[in-house]
Amino acid sequence: MARMAMSLLTLFSSLFLFPLSFAAAAAPPELGTIRVVFQTKFGDIEFGFYPQVAPKTVEHILKLVKLGCYNSNHFFRVDRGFVAQVADVVGGREAPLNAEQLEEGQKTIVGEFSAVKHVRGILSMGRYSDPNSASSSFSILLGNAPHLDGQYAIFGKVTKGDETLKKLEDLPTRREGIFVMPVERISILSSYYYDIRQNVGHAACEEEVSVLKRRLVVTANILEEQRKKCLP
Repeated sequence: MARMAMSLLTLFSSLFLFPLSFAAAAAPPELGTIRVVFQTKFGDIEFGFYPQVAPKTVEHILKLVKLGCYNSNHFFRVDRGFVAQVADVVGGREAPLNAEQLEEGQKTIVGEFSAVKHVRGILSMGRYSDPNSASSSFSILLGNAPHLDGQYAIFGKVTKGDETLKKLEDLPTRREGIFVMPVERISILSSYYYDIRQNVGHAACEEEVSVLKRRLVVTANILEEQRKKCLP
């Protein structure tokens, strides 16, 4: 009788403990405080990083952003309900890379695969068959893609700009092999980053920030026109 009581106690304990442990395992990872903004003519896309999930990937992508490597790059792939993929900065930009940008852009990083799920808004590194071949190309998930789970390194998620992603999904596309590609080039006109800890309580600066954003777009266009005139 005592053994049966113990067995029942163990059973009930496991029934109560399992949902708690399952909930803990399914909890989303915590975002860091850095935010990156890509500006396109269709609107801005802002995203944050998961430094505890993919620290090496986050460090690498953030360094590329800080060096301006994604400026004049583009989304070479927009597959409705699946992914919008940013091209590799080596070869994907309209403006040439300087020596420091090229050195960082050519680096590959170890595959930091995790249990985080590929759902809409997630950022996931592109790569070749080698699991450690990710460089600078990454995808923004436009839908749930469980078949990618554990196969590609997730390093962040979109925090603002889903309406921009919807506009990209509505653009005309063409198919090249396995890729669904936009007919029109979707350029990243400019990019910047900021720390949300330094923006708390600064709502009064929103107009100034808006003006600076518009100036960034104008400057990017002027630089690109000059590049076309001076370079082959």
